[in-house]
Amino acid sequence: MANKELDAVTGVETTGHVWDGDIRELNKPLPRWWLYVLYASIVWSIGYWIVYPAWPTIDGYTRGVLGYSQRNVLANDIASAKASQARFLEAIAAKPVDEIKNDPDLMEFVLRGGAAQFGNNCAPCHGKGAQGFKGYPNLNDDDWLWSGSFDGIEKTIRSGIRSGNPDGHDSAMPRFGLDQVLTNAQISDVAEFVLSLSGGGTDAEAKTRGAAIFTEQCAACHGAEGKGTAEMGAPNLADGIWLYGGRKADVEESVRTGRGGVMPAWEGKLDPITIKMLSVYVHSLGGGK
Repeated sequence: MANKELDAVTGVETTGHVWDGDIRELNKPLPRWWLYVLYASIVWSIGYWIVYPAWPTIDGYTRGVLGYSQRNVLANDIASAKASQARFLEAIAAKPVDEIKNDPDLMEFVLRGGAAQFGNNCAPCHGKGAQGFKGYPNLNDDDWLWSGSFDGIEKTIRSGIRSGNPDGHDSAMPRFGLDQVLTNAQISDVAEFVLSLSGGGTDAEAKTRGAAIFTEQCAACHGAEGKGTAEMGAPNLADGIWLYGGRKADVEESVRTGRGGVMPAWEGKLDPITIKMLSVYVHSLGGGK
């Protein structure tokens, strides 16, 4: 304190603290307005603690004199949103699809709701744009197993494929290799023939041998020309659209193992109105028949 002096440049008294022999600290307090704001903030925080929930306790937290609860606000907002949607949901449940499509406002609600539900439940497998991936079908094209109609799509979503649901699609392609129905050489030949149906296949002799095997083992489900039977879940092998890949090794693996992909049944997980909205949305993507 004895070292206090006036700074020659600013004229402000120093605190007496000196660093490096020549650096002196000015005794310049905070502006009064700043201090008043600080004091007001302290008073405000005390008032906030009293009025609103603030402090944790052993069995919960202080409720505040207003009894405010963000959970109650959220619950009220959700209830309000559901109330505003009620007339649309009732209409979806009551109207057939053709009437829904003829009501622009209702159709917009269905498509938006269906898109949201698709993103939540279906996109992890089929992709955000429903473009599909290897082993998960593209829902935008015209290539459908079982049915691409609205009713068919709804049944597939509701009951699934090889899902264990008694109403689900449950066709199974034989495991020609794993069950030793065909040898590896025969599987190679029939794969060569299958590829030739869509313009592939380069080994003429293998195709000839494969054609005879196909007629004996595969034509009952896929048809003599390999165009499939959608109602049986037997895909069209002549259109160049492949679920598991169009390389010869991919086709051989399908013949060898039967693949046996599974889609879950959404009945019980999603309510009937949500399933209906999803069905309309998927049907609208461009591939619905």
